[in-house]
Amino acid sequence: MDVLAWSERAACGQGDADALFAEGSRQHDATALCTRCPVRTECLAHALDQRIEFGVWGGMTERERRALLRRRADVTSWRDLLESARAQHTHLARGRTKGPRGEAGPARPEVHKTAPSVYAPS
Repeated sequence: MDVLAWSERAACGQGDADALFAEGSRQHDATALCTRCPVRTECLAHALDQRIEFGVWGGMTERERRALLRRRADVTSWRDLLESARAQHTHLARGRTKGPRGEAGPARPEVHKTAPSVYAPS
């Protein structure tokens, strides 16, 4: 599979690409587009692994990505880390029970501790 095949499914592919390179308060609009993107994780991992300096990628601004890279300088592959975190999240979500009205209830007791957040300082 092509490393950038995910980009063909990106929510931003249909719009104005220049909007992702906004400055200041307009970056909020760009990050909002990412919230509904099916390949947000792949996009963010690519930007972090390639140290892309400009634009909004995977819902994070340039400044947010720089801060994350500084806090987690030990990460050698963001793709591996984010895919692992997504798999763990999916596993935990499947382990949740439904409440009386169909909303998610507490996780089952046998579910193990989650991996540390990529956003938390190590």
